[in-house]
Amino acid sequence: MVRHIVLWNFAEGLSDAQRAEAGAKMKALLEPIRELVPGAVEIRVLPNQLASSNRDIALVSTFETVEALSAYQNHPAHVEAGKYVRSVTCNRACMDFEL
Repeated sequence: MVRHIVLWNFAEGLSDAQRAEAGAKMKALLEPIRELVPGAVEIRVLPNQLASSNRDIALVSTFETVEALSAYQNHPAHVEAGKYVRSVTCNRACMDFEL
């Protein structure tokens, strides 16, 4: 199993309402990709809920294999979602590791 975690901050200048809307749209774009990619076990988009965090939103996903992660990253739905995500976020951090 492979865990893929991505953390972002929202782009400067977004209001609280725009941040909430952006988070909801990221969730709507990214989470359904699990059904499209063989080997995708879980894809969750989570907003920051605690003051101790220093990122605004996270993607936490699990894949059966490194190849399944690669298939996800190259899937047309992910590529398209990435265009939107990049338009509303900054300061991306990513970590992938085997479980």
